[in-house]
Amino acid sequence: MAPVDTTPIDPNAPLKKKPVSYKNLALGAALNLFEVSTLGQPFEVIKTQLAANRGQSLAEALKTIYSRGGAFGFYQGLIPWAWIEAASKGAVLLFTASEFEYRSLAAGASPFMAGIVGGMTGGIAQAYSTMGFCTFMKTVEVTRHKSSGNESTFKIANDIFKREGIAGINKGVNAVAVRQCTNWASRFGITRFTQDAIVRAKYGKDADISRATAIDKAMASITGGALSCWNQPIEVIRVEMQSQLKTPGRPDKMTIVTAAKWIHQHNGIKGFYRGVLPRIGLGAWQTLCMVALGDYFRALFNTN
Repeated sequence: MAPVDTTPIDPNAPLKKKPVSYKNLALGAALNLFEVSTLGQPFEVIKTQLAANRGQSLAEALKTIYSRGGAFGFYQGLIPWAWIEAASKGAVLLFTASEFEYRSLAAGASPFMAGIVGGMTGGIAQAYSTMGFCTFMKTVEVTRHKSSGNESTFKIANDIFKREGIAGINKGVNAVAVRQCTNWASRFGITRFTQDAIVRAKYGKDADISRATAIDKAMASITGGALSCWNQPIEVIRVEMQSQLKTPGRPDKMTIVTAAKWIHQHNGIKGFYRGVLPRIGLGAWQTLCMVALGDYFRALFNTN
């Protein structure tokens, strides 16, 4: 994502499309690369390990990941897939969300609803552009048997493409789209609601949201990032659809519905929430990087 703009919307301002700053796109790509290359990818790997191996405890998952290369095991799938995703998803989100937010406002939607529509469509666009196959290949790296570990990730991707075509390397993309759509709708909505609640609690119920401090905005964004994990079931379904684990009786080609049935049959309702803790950590870390650091560097480089 691009650095999160927490500037309040003036409902009385003249309607105009938000300009897309190429400096902000570059800054967003750099911050995304920093986020994923530090704590982001370890959280992602732990989350995927738990979602794919739902019988493991957190301690067992950490041991398994460590056995696959020591500390480097926590960065499986980072290069090139997580880097490609990080460098491109912000631009896709920003361009798409800007267009649909403008169209929604022009159609008479409130700024709040227009923001949610922009976030939803931006998330869907992310999934069907680069995030679909990048997420699939990251999951492949975490869940494939390391007996074939001498094979490069590019060879594995090429083999899947030759065997199954575009659909093969985009396996689970519909689940990714649902996740991204609900992620961004939740983040926009919950963050705006929380920021408004913080301002009213501190300054009175009639206080203007523009009085929110940087800390207020960061706390609201972290809350929005963490609470957006309510859709963890679709994330577990996504991992199951993309997993390379071989289990007797497991369907070879899974849809969202068949994956959900398989998970419920073998792990019950709790199975849909495996990996939620590291995902909350991931959401909080992403938000801290993109909000706190985003605000700082936008001010530093004068790209607001």
